[in-house]
Amino acid sequence: MSLDSELLDIRRKIVVCKNDIDLSKKTDNTVFILFVEESQGSAGGRIGGAGFRIISKISCFNIVEGTTQKIYETNDETEISKFEIPLSAVAMDIKLSNGVPKVIQGIVDDNLVDTYLGLIQ
Repeated sequence: MSLDSELLDIRRKIVVCKNDIDLSKKTDNTVFILFVEESQGSAGGRIGGAGFRIISKISCFNIVEGTTQKIYETNDETEISKFEIPLSAVAMDIKLSNGVPKVIQGIVDDNLVDTYLGLIQ
């Protein structure tokens, strides 16, 4: 799947990236997508809920000079368990490659992206 397709996927997700996402520009970026399955009673996955968030899949895309490449994908529970789920993710405005705006849940966090990259290399 392309980065656009994964960002448009209707499943709940948390995006962690190095820079703001504007796929209509040739901005270098690294984008991790953590696909979330909610447990019962999780109140939308928020801290105040009684449940917890389970990550079912992680994808990573690297964008260099406008060229996007998927560099990682896993559904393996053991691999996924190594990733810290960012609790500070908020509503984030992004632009898809066709310039269409979209709001997703995510965070721009250079340090967390570097930590994630260390886990996949």
